Amino acid sequence: MADETGLFIYGVVPADVEATPDAAGVGDPPGEVAVIRHGDLGALVSEVPLDAPLGRSADLRAYQELLDGTAAVAPVLPVRFGTVVTGPDAVLDLLRPHHDRFAAALAEFEGRAQYVVHGRFDERTLLRGVLDENPAAARLAEQVRGRPESASREHRIRLGELISQAVELRRETENQRLLEATADHVVSTQLRPPSHELDAAHLALLVDTDREAALVDVLEEYAQHRRGLLRLRLLGPLAPYDFVAAHQLAG
Repeated sequence: MADETGLFIYGVVPADVEATPDAAGVGDPPGEVAVIRHGDLGALVSEVPLDAPLGRSADLRAYQELLDGTAAVAPVLPVRFGTVVTGPDAVLDLLRPHHDRFAAALAEFEGRAQYVVHGRFDERTLLRGVLDENPAAARLAEQVRGRPESASREHRIRLGELISQAVELRRETENQRLLEATADHVVSTQLRPPSHELDAAHLALLVDTDREAALVDVLEEYAQHRRGLLRLRLLGPLAPYDFVAAHQLAG
């Protein structure tokens, strides 16, 4: 008896979008990507066994590559990773009641892409700055220097708290500086949570594609100005993952 299969949904696109022959979906082997249409909408899907575990790094990579590749040529509303339904009728049950809202959202993202700005502090430079500016932290650092951890535990805990608070304040400042620096070049922004204790900034930016070059120039200038204190990375263009929550796609 053949394994039961379902449809993994990647995202919602305009109805005229076609899946390219080389488009690969999740799973092992990768599923063939197809489009299920209703009115002005289409859903990018691929067949998967209902009992197959999904969540390998290769699956997440296939999901992102398909959506980011689609976003380069057409607007797309990503559906949360791991959304699997029983068949084409269930896909239509997603598209039909939300047709006009999804169509309006696609129009909103036409000609736009997401970028992610991720900055990380240089640890030595950061700590030196914290100790220079915080006499209490500097005294604690002097008290624990060269002492066994067991004999300076309380001082080390307090020093860690002071450093953590200082990093958080610097992170808030850095995010705000980046928001101000990029304000004239973005449509919308979303603050992302830090992914590491030394994160300096983590922002998602929605950008008109005709402003991408200007945004890159601004961020390169910003990174040069902050050189030595932090390293800045720019990821994109991407599908608008951080900006679809308001449209309440299934997942």
